Amino acid sequence: MASTRPRIAVDAMGGDHAPNEIVAGAIRASEELDVEIILVGDYQQVQAALNLHPSSKSLQIVNAQGVVEMGEEPLKSLRRKPQASINVAMDLVKNGQADAVVSAGHSGAAMAAAKLRLDTLTGIKRPAIGAMFPTMLAGKSVIILDVGANVDSDPEYLEQFALMGSIYSKYVLDIEEPQVGLLNMGEEPGKGDKLTKETYKLLEANPYINFRGNAEGRDVLSGDFDVIVCDGFVGNVLLKFAEAIGEVMLQTLRQELPYGWRGQVGTALLKPNLKRIRQRIDHAEHGGALLFGVAGVCIISHGSSQAPSIFNAIRLAKEAVINRVIERIQDPEKIYHKSDSNTATTPVRD
Repeated sequence: MASTRPRIAVDAMGGDHAPNEIVAGAIRASEELDVEIILVGDYQQVQAALNLHPSSKSLQIVNAQGVVEMGEEPLKSLRRKPQASINVAMDLVKNGQADAVVSAGHSGAAMAAAKLRLDTLTGIKRPAIGAMFPTMLAGKSVIILDVGANVDSDPEYLEQFALMGSIYSKYVLDIEEPQVGLLNMGEEPGKGDKLTKETYKLLEANPYINFRGNAEGRDVLSGDFDVIVCDGFVGNVLLKFAEAIGEVMLQTLRQELPYGWRGQVGTALLKPNLKRIRQRIDHAEHGGALLFGVAGVCIISHGSSQAPSIFNAIRLAKEAVINRVIERIQDPEKIYHKSDSNTATTPVRD
């Protein structure tokens, strides 16, 4: 069983605001989340960022040399820079010195490093990135996967995405019977292209998945589903659109509410409500997305992440570790307690 005090390797050099904002978020996490933080990056730069918080407790630094820049090709850069911060962070997990990795750097490099260093779980054909979206129901989110790990997918990939998302929803989000939907252009089973039609059949037949049918675009944020699966191309477009909508709403509130003296008074009165609204729709509050299907917990954060987002990404990593998400994905039959082997089918196909 995982340690009750997870060790989180944080790529301190990844992201637009590294290392200062990354370190600030890591410091807060070390103080509030009962986790052990390992900062990975150029020692002098990371130490300088730590020195900006003299009253905070010191954190361990593991030196790294170089970083994969946003414009670089991931695989070539990872091989050319074996001591890059994301490589070193992944190696810490591989060698058992850390339980999870958090990175706001080049997402393609993080995915490639995870696959190269950690490998995929036995039987999993393709990893998937799962992102949490807010819904219209207070306190409830929906996990969408894949949101960018795979541009092209086969029906079997989406079936596995649904299984991994269901396990995460059940054991991390405490949803007893996760409701799974397939993102499509209509509710009817016969709708969609070849991929969605064939995926529909697999999801419907899989006894480990509580499949509710197709989910249209308007259903994504309704709260009717706990897990929605799609290919990575569609999922990434959906993710970026949802982030933009959240930013538009927040900016509109900032611009319109303080207008005039009545607005200023109203804004002051509504401040607690506005804070809750921001927590529900701001992507920074979710921290990042979990890379499902690799043999280690990996959280990929937005490149523009600042301290609050990094804090929340570390929180996500901690939850995935203490709830043994990797172990549960690796052995779904044991976790779901399917005793009738004559009727249950193996959810992960070779």
